[in-house]
Amino acid sequence: MTLTASRPGKSDPVRDAKVYRPGGAAGRRNWLTTGAVVVIFVIQALSAIFFVSDILSSIVGVQTEPLNWRYRELIEIGAAFGLIIGLVLGGAMLYQSLRRSKAMEQQLRAASAAFMDLMAERFTLWGLTPAERDVALFSIKGFSTQEIAQMRETSEGTVKAQTNAIYRKAGVAGRSHLLSLFIDDLMAEDAGGKHGLRPAMKSR
Repeated sequence: MTLTASRPGKSDPVRDAKVYRPGGAAGRRNWLTTGAVVVIFVIQALSAIFFVSDILSSIVGVQTEPLNWRYRELIEIGAAFGLIIGLVLGGAMLYQSLRRSKAMEQQLRAASAAFMDLMAERFTLWGLTPAERDVALFSIKGFSTQEIAQMRETSEGTVKAQTNAIYRKAGVAGRSHLLSLFIDDLMAEDAGGKHGLRPAMKSR
């Protein structure tokens, strides 16, 4: 395995990227979450077993040695308290799950907005016409030439000509290379904190 050293002062996205480590903060949070789930399950199970067994013994008529009323009250209070604890912990976990889901949704929106900003900057830099901008956007989204022609209500030949013009102005060989430019820009922005528009390779 060969390791390549980064130049001093240069940002290396691979080096700077946050890597998940089981022993890190994320790993500790996972262990705490798992432990909380186990505690909730045990408390709820013991409480349910006590109440259900008491009811079933009364219905079936199983004769059991009666407990001292003080011990019985303590057990009932403990079981009820256990159910309350389980309810509180379950609510807390649900709240945390909703917060994480909202945070992920906000991050996804931010990433989508950043991607659209990068595309607008690239399209302006390349000098694309409004029609070429639409074709480039549809192409990046994965639509075929036929689908783009149908959505734009034009011929496939026109779309192909516009696509070739986009590739020529961007200096790329195809759709995958075009998409890779934006991915590289997003990675550079994440590592450097601002847009890192790299010049496209000149087509031969």
